[in-house]
This record gives sequence, structure tokens and C-alpha cells, in this order.
Amino acid sequence: MHMKSMKKSTAKTCSHAAPPRCAGRVTPEADLTWLLHRAAHRMRAAMEEQVEKHDIQLRDYLVLTALGGEAQTTQLALGQAMGLDKTTMTSLLDRLEQEGLVVRCSVPHDRRARIPQATDAGRALQAKVANALARVESELLAAFSAAEQHSLRSMLCHIIRTGEGSDTHISGSCV
Repeated sequence: MHMKSMKKSTAKTCSHAAPPRCAGRVTPEADLTWLLHRAAHRMRAAMEEQVEKHDIQLRDYLVLTALGGEAQTTQLALGQAMGLDKTTMTSLLDRLEQEGLVVRCSVPHDRRARIPQATDAGRALQAKVANALARVESELLAAFSAAEQHSLRSMLCHIIRTGEGSDTHISGSCV
């Protein structure tokens, strides 16, 4: 093979079927950890920008979303589910309570435990922000078909669930 044709063949754009290697190293475009990190960073930045327009932080929105379910959970369990330590969760809930977005109720059988609940104002704000974030997500994923978006979600859920022993619940840190 001529040197000219060898150079031409190595200058092709990378194929994601097999990780391109440069002197034995995987390029960033083929490193799944790098790609997931950058995609998460891009999505988080776009989401934070939108959330801040509503005068809250992304963590606030995530807490309000977590409190939107039917099941009531203690403040400690909520912190564990979100990957936040007790002190961080307490100060976050203190602030949300001061803003009238959350109330904390005592647990009759355990005076130390508290159950946070979103107020009507908290639920309304969460819904408003959720709609704004849905638009941002739609813009970020516009290049993908509905089937591709579904596949992406399914694959990410599968990665998250791997090793957790649960097919129905995705847990772990979200902040």
C-alpha cells in the first residue's frame, strides 16, 4: 500500500462501532464515561439555567419532584434516595419551608422523624418548572426520533439499574 493511501485511510472520521485508538488510548468520543459525563453536564447546565429563571435551584426542583409522589417518606430517607447527607437535606428543606414550598410533619411513632410534603405553592412551582424543563429536554433531544429517545431512556435506565438488584426503581444520587 502506498504511503499516500495509508494516510488517507487513517484520516477517516471515527466510527463508534469500535473505539478509535490513538497510540493505544481511547479517544474522548469513544470513551463512554466521558460521553455520559459531558451529556449530563450539558443537560444539567441547560436545566439549571431554566430552573434559575423561577428563582430556585435544581436541587430544590428535584426535592419538590420527589415529594410529588403518593408515598410519604421521612426527611432522612429522602436524603438517602437523593444522595444527600442529613445536614445538606435539612438545610435544603429549611430553606424550602421558609419559602412556603414545603412543610414538615411529625411522625406520631417517632418524634425525631419528620415527613416533608410539598405545599400547594410547592406543587404549583414544581409543575411550572417541569413544563419549562420538558421544553428544554425536547430541544436538547430534537435531533432524535421518538423511538431513539425511548431507546436512550431505556439504555440509561438499564445502566443505572445494573448491579442495584431492582428492575422497578431507580435509586441513587441525582444531585
